[in-house]
Amino acid sequence: MRPIRIFRHATGEGPGYLRELLDRHPIPYELVCIDNGEPVPQTIDDVSGLVFMGGPMSVNDPLPWIAEELKLIQRAAEARLPLLGHCLGAQLISKALGGTVSANPVQEIGWHPVQIIDGPASRDWLAGLPTSFQAFHWHGETFTIPAGATPILRSRYCESQGFVIDNTLALQCHVEMTAGLVCDWAEAARTELVPGASVQSAQQMMQDLAHRVTELNRIADVLYTRWLRPLARSQLTSISARP
Repeated sequence: MRPIRIFRHATGEGPGYLRELLDRHPIPYELVCIDNGEPVPQTIDDVSGLVFMGGPMSVNDPLPWIAEELKLIQRAAEARLPLLGHCLGAQLISKALGGTVSANPVQEIGWHPVQIIDGPASRDWLAGLPTSFQAFHWHGETFTIPAGATPILRSRYCESQGFVIDNTLALQCHVEMTAGLVCDWAEAARTELVPGASVQSAQQMMQDLAHRVTELNRIADVLYTRWLRPLARSQLTSISARP
């Protein structure tokens, strides 16, 4: 199996739980550290899928690597190569496929529920999950749903939380979180957070953290397993049976 290529845009926003899942099964992957100045690979022929992680920048910023990733996503989508985006990564996918990215009405930071938008696509990608579940959020911008894509998730504070099209899954929320990542993000921004209805304090984020992360991992198992299904059927037989 050719490796999955994962793009990291900020040092503290790596693949998190996705890396743990890939290591367990095992599914090969490689990490492109844009934050360390690594170039955007121009080929897609040597990989089985592309994953785009989050970051504090905007997809509308005039950064050379953003333009390069947008072109890469367009090429991958035309080739029906599986694409997965988290937060900034989802916004990149939306923009590359003809959507727009702009300010969300409010910042959405911390643990907040998302709701499944019922339909054939969400029943396929989110099979067996409750109609609402807690996810982790950290964003001030939002994307529109590109033409031909189907929305599958929304939240009280952000209408567009996820969409699918062909072999592409784009998520505004962060399902890749581990306890370590939550602690690192909360600590790094402790003095910058202004708690309110849609923004939690660092202390609120870390309450009951082990349980929250365990439940989020179960959500991620379902989403990641479905995204990986066309890539590695033989390696995924045990994920859905996880206790």
